[in-house]
Amino acid sequence: MPKPQYKGDIVAGSLLVKESRKVADLLIQGYRDKALIEEILQDNILQKRSLVTARRQTRLIRDRLLPFDQDFWLMVRDATHEQTTQVLLCAAIKHSRLLGDFIRQVIHTQITIYKTSVSTRDWDQFFEQCELAQPSLAAWSASTRTKIRQVIFRMLAEAKIIDSTRTKNLLPFSLLPEIRTYLIKNNEDSILHCLEIFL
Repeated sequence: MPKPQYKGDIVAGSLLVKESRKVADLLIQGYRDKALIEEILQDNILQKRSLVTARRQTRLIRDRLLPFDQDFWLMVRDATHEQTTQVLLCAAIKHSRLLGDFIRQVIHTQITIYKTSVSTRDWDQFFEQCELAQPSLAAWSASTRTKIRQVIFRMLAEAKIIDSTRTKNLLPFSLLPEIRTYLIKNNEDSILHCLEIFL
């Protein structure tokens, strides 16, 4: 079995619902790669103060959305806030092994043993295990580790898996039927397995 490859680019942003809708619209129009980034930066479509931030977030969102088809992009652009949030959670899980493994290994365990919350200590223990699987993580700075933890907990709060980044109480999350249907139809078994642990 290949070792997991954990990437740190998740620090560029959490689910980024508003920004993702705009990037999805450009993908639907046919913009890709360099042309997509140039279009975003030219008119400051993401409305960021810094072009560096706009570029980083555009790349992150693009990399999350490109593995999916136009039906997925349409959900990102046009669905309700709750639907779009769950769709983007799916994209983030597919893109970030770190997020997916944290949900599968930690959140799932907490639910299984009837814990009502998740903690920073749970994250620290999880990350120690990740380092054993991928020793290169030891080179990540303390600030990068902290930022990644903050972003992942923010994602969980945005998706209503936890109530807030402060108290981190687990909520009765349920995958929306239309999103579950999409995942099944498109053989996204890994994402489906990750999010059906709440049933």
